[in-house]
Amino acid sequence: MIRVAVVDDHEMVRKGIISYLATETGIEVIGEACSGNEAVLLVLKERPDIVLMDLLMENGNGIEATREILKSYPGCKIIIITSYYDDEQVFPAIEAGAFSYMLKTANASEVVSAIKKASQGEPVIESKVANKMVSRFRAQEKKPHDDLTEREFDVLMCIAEGMTNQEISDELFIGIKTVKTHVSNILSKLGVSDRTQAAVYANRNGIIKSRDKKG
Repeated sequence: MIRVAVVDDHEMVRKGIISYLATETGIEVIGEACSGNEAVLLVLKERPDIVLMDLLMENGNGIEATREILKSYPGCKIIIITSYYDDEQVFPAIEAGAFSYMLKTANASEVVSAIKKASQGEPVIESKVANKMVSRFRAQEKKPHDDLTEREFDVLMCIAEGMTNQEISDELFIGIKTVKTHVSNILSKLGVSDRTQAAVYANRNGIIKSRDKKG
C-alpha cells in the first residue's frame, strides 16, 4: 500500500485529489494539509511514502516544506503539483529535493501514475520543466572561452605560446592596437587578470593546438 499525503491551500483541490485517490487500489491517503507548516507536522507524524505538494501557500510554502521534511525524513518522495513552472519555482524546488514536478494541468490518471512511479523510484518531470533543466545544465557546461570570437581564440593561442603583442601582430597580420583590444577582451571574457593567467587557462582547458608557423 502506498501511503500518500496531500498538501494544497485550496480545499476543493485537496478534496478532488483525495476523492480520486480513494478509488485507486494500492493507494491510501493518510492525511491532508493546507500549508507548508502543516505539511511538515503531518508528514513527520504520519510518515507517508509520497507527498503531493503545492508550491505557493501561506504559512510556509512548498519549497520550504520540502526542504524541512527531507531533512528529517529523507526517504519521503515529494511530488510537486503546481500551476507554476518559472525559474523562481522550478529550480529551488528541485534543489530542495523534490522528486517529481508536475503541473496542475495534468489529469488525475497522470497523478496516480506519478505516485506509483515515485514509489518505484522513478521520477516524473513535466516536459516544460524538463526543458528548463536541460537548458540550465547546458548553460552550466558552457566554458568562458566558448564566448571568444575566432580571432580572439587565435590571439589566446599566441598568448599561450608566450608571444609578445608585436609577435602576435606579425603572426596574425593585425595592428598592435587591435592586438591590445583582443587581449583586453580575452582577459575579460576568461575572468583572468593578466596574460600569464590566460596562458594557464588555455593549457588547463586543453585548447592549445599546433600552429603552422610561417617562414
